[in-house]
Amino acid sequence: MPSKYYDVVVIGRSLGALTAAALLARRDFTVLVVGQGRAGSNYTVAGRTLRRRAFTMLAASSPVWSRIMRELAHTQTWRRQATPIDPMLQIIGPASPASGRQGARSIRLDVPPDGVRFAREVERELPEVRRLVAALYDDLARVAAAADECFEREAIWPPGRFFERRETQRLAAKLPYARAEPHADLLGEFPRNHIYRQIVAESVRFATDIASTPCAFATARLHGSWTRGVFALDGGEQALEDLLLERIRANGGHVALGDRAVGLTVRRGALAGVTLDGHVDEVGAGCVVTDLPGESVANLSGGEGITKRAQREWPRITPASGRFVVSMVAKREGVPTPLGHESLLFGHPSAHGVASRAVHLQRAGTAGPGEELLVAEVLLAERDLNSLEQARAQIVDRVCRELPFFAAHLVVVDSVHDGLPVWHYEQGVRRNVERVDAQVGPRVEPMERQIEVDPVGFLGLAGEPVRGPLEGTLLCGASVLPALGQEGRLLAASSAARLVTKTDGRKTRMRREMWTKLEIE
Repeated sequence: MPSKYYDVVVIGRSLGALTAAALLARRDFTVLVVGQGRAGSNYTVAGRTLRRRAFTMLAASSPVWSRIMRELAHTQTWRRQATPIDPMLQIIGPASPASGRQGARSIRLDVPPDGVRFAREVERELPEVRRLVAALYDDLARVAAAADECFEREAIWPPGRFFERRETQRLAAKLPYARAEPHADLLGEFPRNHIYRQIVAESVRFATDIASTPCAFATARLHGSWTRGVFALDGGEQALEDLLLERIRANGGHVALGDRAVGLTVRRGALAGVTLDGHVDEVGAGCVVTDLPGESVANLSGGEGITKRAQREWPRITPASGRFVVSMVAKREGVPTPLGHESLLFGHPSAHGVASRAVHLQRAGTAGPGEELLVAEVLLAERDLNSLEQARAQIVDRVCRELPFFAAHLVVVDSVHDGLPVWHYEQGVRRNVERVDAQVGPRVEPMERQIEVDPVGFLGLAGEPVRGPLEGTLLCGASVLPALGQEGRLLAASSAARLVTKTDGRKTRMRREMWTKLEIE
């Protein structure tokens, strides 16, 4: 017999998992959060806080996030912690061959919140496409308005059963490009080799969880998320995690981030319990919500209890591009003041391999007295993984080429993905410190991977269904709506929480009457 019982066991500590846990705890379910061995965003080297992952809260302007914050009664707290950044995005790269400016070394394009200032930026750097850019963002504003209206309503994304399909399809009917051709081109009027095509494509690639080019609607939604209001959190992903964990605990949830689920018990064809590593007794569970992919859930049960529909129709999920992240600490005087909080660095066409790939660069805040932390992220395809040991050096070299005097002010450089020694700099001279001596640990940590889905599901946005392969399991990770990135994870979390709530009629009625628990702005 289980020693303890929870209405819901949440496995994972990603944005989707913690959001689902916070919503269910708020709705008076007994919740246990199991971290499943996922490390926190931050780690420490020589007293300085570095990052395992780059993090940009692109979903902050989404009505899904606003709805979640209202239910958690945390809107005001969120507004105090999140700071709008200006410019929202900065582009640094070579002049476009189509611009007629081949003699120019590079372009510097800021994307400010103010449309008039942005028009001036485009006029200065890319005057040949100013009318096309204006028309593009008019179209993106139309897509954003329709998507906001659609996502404001609570529904099951992606829908599974008949009434869910009817409800969600009715909401999605007005979404522009939702039923466009798979390879519809939003930038069809732009010159074929123009850098603005690359700007849109790379901003989408860093925002999505799918490795292939997303559908036209997802492309419009993701690029639009970079240009409609981007927010910075002091503390980054860790601050957001702390906010959600506080809501879980405040509503009676239990958090065990250091625990790992090693087995799922199935009785009479349905989930009955969870076995935790190092625990003798299993934990009883009415339901499991997880950010793991469906195949991992099936492996936890040893293949028992997989539904016939899952055996017949489950999509194939394949890990693809990896997010390689490098943390760079430099003295503050070496970081140019005009450098934006979020930047995309574009490589020169003559470069090859990792050196040619776009770099997502973040100013991540203070690392120490008089020091600043920069985090660089690159998407590595399978063919680039053979050169993983050179990736760190090539990325640092790219950043140093674009930022004058940065190299002379470097202090510490590290990545958890390559297993190389920590690089310490003293007066411009690099000294390698073995990871054990730096108290980091010798283990190479896997990169977060984008995925390929076959076949792609609902409206070209979906991968796996919300309902997991075992009766009583629900999915809320990146594999559910990979094309929409962060917003997709929030939609999956909201959908999973809604399905759990519907299983308990008493709590469903309570939700309809919980006006005293909802935030009044």
